[in-house]
Amino acid sequence: MEEQRQQVDGQEQEASAGILHVFGRQLKLCRERAGLDRATLGSRVGYSASTIASFEQGRRIPPPKFIDSADELLDAGGLLKAGKEEVARAQYPAFFRDAARLEAQAVELHVYATRAVPGLLQTEEYARAVCAMWRPLLDVEVIEQRVTARMARKDIFARRPAPHLTFVIEEAVLHRPLGGEAVWRGQMEHLLLVGEERNVEIQVMPLSRKEHAGLAGPFTLMETRDERRIAYTEVQGDSHVHTEREKVRGLEAVYGSLRAQALTPAESLSLIEKLLGEG
Repeated sequence: MEEQRQQVDGQEQEASAGILHVFGRQLKLCRERAGLDRATLGSRVGYSASTIASFEQGRRIPPPKFIDSADELLDAGGLLKAGKEEVARAQYPAFFRDAARLEAQAVELHVYATRAVPGLLQTEEYARAVCAMWRPLLDVEVIEQRVTARMARKDIFARRPAPHLTFVIEEAVLHRPLGGEAVWRGQMEHLLLVGEERNVEIQVMPLSRKEHAGLAGPFTLMETRDERRIAYTEVQGDSHVHTEREKVRGLEAVYGSLRAQALTPAESLSLIEKLLGEG
């Protein structure tokens, strides 16, 4: 089973690389047809010539705004925009792609985190530190791709109507200074900022609790625009999207207990402020 999983992951990674190379060749052809060199195109869309080269060579994943701008500037007639969804999917590791697609459709999202600050709440510096600690070690370009993808997921906070987002985070996560003191402080300050949003509730599960409903591990619950209720679980790169109602209902019950056992949102933000003051 492990060999089969690795084989599937490898095939998906090769497919993602193929998508990026195809898009890169299309971008290059459109640029050359328009009579622009990389530096000129880059200056018009806000990127360096070396970054344009990375897009064309399939070494970096172009963000959606770049694709839209390049398509219009190069008069590509929608050719580049047509590949935007597939390019976006290619930026995520294989085990997270289905969850990323569902997350983008979520009207409600509820996260229980035990190892690190949830991806949606991470600063860029913290995300880079988390990716750099992944084992086996990731290539620098892969780290940058994953950081870019993680930051792109933050579009959920700007979506209208605003989705309902809640997070329960183990207190131990807040004490773990991943990336060093400066990165940790920036991350804690970001939690305080996001926690003030009206559609976001952040709760901390304190270390002192004698009752704990979440000992089986982290998970995410989602409800999509078409009223599907979904659960996502992940451990050591193995992931599963659960749609069976009994499984999802069980995790919903666990999450309800976790929220009842955790500090309130106001108490949680006060705890974060206290940790910052002590740090």
